[in-house]
Amino acid sequence: MTADEEFTEFVTTAWPVLFRTAHLLVGERGLAEDLVQTALAKTYLSWGRIRDRGAAGVYARTVLINTATSWFRRHAWRREVATGELPDRVAPATSPDRPDLAAALRALPPRQRAVVVLRFYEDLSVEQTAQALRITPGTVKSQTSHALAKLRTELGETFQLEGVRHD
Repeated sequence: MTADEEFTEFVTTAWPVLFRTAHLLVGERGLAEDLVQTALAKTYLSWGRIRDRGAAGVYARTVLINTATSWFRRHAWRREVATGELPDRVAPATSPDRPDLAAALRALPPRQRAVVVLRFYEDLSVEQTAQALRITPGTVKSQTSHALAKLRTELGETFQLEGVRHD
């Protein structure tokens, strides 16, 4: 299999996961697609240097997060909520994609949002999240604590993320 064929296969499997992460980070479908495309383009440029193809997903996710972080910095994100499109499907009340949770996530500062998305939606450990965001594990823990407190305030004291890791 050629490198281009490997990359095409990688994109086919990685796109849905990267898109979900990007959409949770930015809350807007079009911007999420743009961020994923940019991250995959950067990953493609580095494809020859990625020796362990099994780690390509981790690399692409890191590039995606860095790309999103750069976007937030450049555009001085004002926490505007996009309302120009309807969701593809109606989410059940227990879904992590329900509108009130999505809005609460968008209200978090970018780093806290990234920590929550990686820890609870991508199911990364504290150490993996720290590595992906290039911050210390202690910062991951404190940002997680602050983010969950804000989400509980916004969504009520009974708010819980299913499958929360306690490591």
